[in-house]
Amino acid sequence: MIAAGFTGGWLDRADHLRGDAAALSRALADPRARLMTLDGGDPVIDAGGRIAWTTLADLADDAAAIFLGIDAQGTPHFTQSRPGDVAGAARSRALTAMLDVMPAADAAILGAARSLTGWHARNRFCANCGTPDSLIRGGWARRCPACGTEHYPRVDPVVIMLAEHDGRVLLGRQATWPAGRYSALAGFVEPGESLEEAVAREVFEEAGVRVYDVRYVTSQPWPFPGQLMLAALATADDDALTLDATEIEDAIWVTRAEVLSALAAEPDARFLPPPAYAIARTLLETWAAGTSDGQE
Repeated sequence: MIAAGFTGGWLDRADHLRGDAAALSRALADPRARLMTLDGGDPVIDAGGRIAWTTLADLADDAAAIFLGIDAQGTPHFTQSRPGDVAGAARSRALTAMLDVMPAADAAILGAARSLTGWHARNRFCANCGTPDSLIRGGWARRCPACGTEHYPRVDPVVIMLAEHDGRVLLGRQATWPAGRYSALAGFVEPGESLEEAVAREVFEEAGVRVYDVRYVTSQPWPFPGQLMLAALATADDDALTLDATEIEDAIWVTRAEVLSALAAEPDARFLPPPAYAIARTLLETWAAGTSDGQE
């Protein structure tokens, strides 16, 4: 199995406890219980880059506790939902730096916390009738007191892909990215569309390239704010590019040697690769290593 960023967390999500009000009350009263505090979506970390858990004594007065799960010793872990939480995809430079040093298993738990707090920030009113709703199931759902509708966290599927042609793959860049950075093309799956159709549509819309033979590689949760990234490879008919300037600033075809040079951070590398926690990096590493069938 290919290990992607924001996966491999060390908490048992303990779904069986979410609907048990008495069990959740006991967890909140457990003196061992731990709390992840988020400031603008950023966690507190220790010198080793790990999440610095605190106690429920630090739960804010205006906060609702969100149950994240239990560790191997049965210790409950929480984060908190507060008015003013980061609702969208924005992330600070500080968080980007944290993710560069944070262990993958901790990043996975942070990802769940960020996705949940962001979802609550965007869903404080019932989508059915507009009444203010409230958390249930330890923060893994919301219920409207007026119409009784229950709402559950939304995960949006996004395809991210490398188109292959004649031993090269296609990369693109957005104008807002750091200078020299190129990454895999990506886009949201639309209603009534398969993953394979989404891959073909997005590559054609962004780069004017027709692809076929779409192969799934691996997936990754992306908590900015709550996507599931579905990585794939596809074969291109040709290498002629027609760019959609509203989507990407530039696109290039790169060889395996150029990808390996970029991944190794060589000073004369043709491009700057995505960060280690991004699935685009995992996809490039997998392709460059020749393990694009998903087997290592």
